[in-house]
Amino acid sequence: MSHSLPPGFLWGLIYLRRGCGPSTTRGDPPVGFRDILLRDGPEGFAKAVRAHQGLLLMDTTFRDAHQSLLATRVRTHDLKMISPFVSHNFSNLFSLENWGDSCMLSPLTPSPFEVRHILRCSGLRLYGVPFYNRFHQMRVLLLRSATFDVAMRFLSECPWKRLQELRALIPNVPFQMLLRGANAVGYTNYPDNAVFKFCEVAKENGMDIFRVFDSLNYLPNMLLGMEAAGTAGGVVEAAISYTGDVSDPMRQKYSLDYYMKLADELVKAGTHILCIKDMAGLLKPEASKLLIGSLRDRFPDVPIHVHTHDTAGAGVAAMLACAEAGADVVDVAVDSMAGMTSQPSMGAIVACAKGTKLDTGIALEKVFDYSEYWEVARGLYAPFDCTATMKSGNADVYENEIPGGQYTNLHFQAHSMGLGNKFKEVKKAYTEANKLLGDLIKLSAGVMQDHLD
Repeated sequence: MSHSLPPGFLWGLIYLRRGCGPSTTRGDPPVGFRDILLRDGPEGFAKAVRAHQGLLLMDTTFRDAHQSLLATRVRTHDLKMISPFVSHNFSNLFSLENWGDSCMLSPLTPSPFEVRHILRCSGLRLYGVPFYNRFHQMRVLLLRSATFDVAMRFLSECPWKRLQELRALIPNVPFQMLLRGANAVGYTNYPDNAVFKFCEVAKENGMDIFRVFDSLNYLPNMLLGMEAAGTAGGVVEAAISYTGDVSDPMRQKYSLDYYMKLADELVKAGTHILCIKDMAGLLKPEASKLLIGSLRDRFPDVPIHVHTHDTAGAGVAAMLACAEAGADVVDVAVDSMAGMTSQPSMGAIVACAKGTKLDTGIALEKVFDYSEYWEVARGLYAPFDCTATMKSGNADVYENEIPGGQYTNLHFQAHSMGLGNKFKEVKKAYTEANKLLGDLIKLSAGVMQDHLD
């Protein structure tokens, strides 16, 4: 059996190792939104976001994009190579998502040595912290999320060190992470002090914005995570997980009223930013206008941030509709890491908004350079690339509602089991199971919990 390298692998390796990425101006990077955050605090930061003219972008290339497309395998080295370019040319990004929770099934049990290594990197100690008294609590807290699992098991890296090194290279753009409320970055409820301590250490190591969510929109779990992130000094972005279709009068379980009531509770609880987390890419333009327009009318002073996946191919249209309806921030990935189960294209959003009231202020030429780097870097991870089995997105996601990260994994697993030619039946079974269970909110996080329990 042949084990040849992927096409272009060696050229890509030479390109990146010789530092042939985009050139970066030397000196300090321009002032960015993190400077506002450090100066004015979370409340002042939120006000600045709301007062900003034009559409703001969060770049998911450093985390969710490569989780969705490359099985979270991108190494810190390749992130660091492009970091100075991002710092100097994308200083007006709302944030850069580069850490925290993501969905990866893992049976990994670290050794005590590995646990001490992680603690040493983060500045924590095994003594003096009550919730670290038992080893298995430490094991469960640190792992069962791709950030930690992949870093330790496959990349031989320390996730805390990644955060520290990227922070040193990108001092002006806020960093953002996902926090599963009372589940922190895992798949079970942890003691309250564990969640509080985790947020405290994440903030100390460079994290700024905590997107807090729960896979079933369970409010008590979210409120704990919000309090933990806020107490740590972070920006709290409470996220409502979106499913269904608010523009369809026949879909009443997750109606507009359902989302408005949840938003009322989260704003009342003090969130700095309100987020709609569309993890399956179900938001259509009409539904986007209805939902975001209603939220904007109800909460004129609260920044609104929208996350989606581009599985059906309508992500750019949906995000532009959200922006027109009043969203302050939308999530994108650089062009060569966008589309399919990743986020909508940064270049497409920048180009479509240019010269309008939504103008992002980002130079399209710099997006091209940024994309070129990732096009080459992506080739290095060809064995993990979802395009090995999945050649396009599919609009049938509006029917099966499979979340982006899960869609990729499920497709690969079907092929690995010899069921690639029956993936249509697999998706049909998924849809039927969802109906039998009462039409659940569907996140990769919730599905992985089922596997782990």
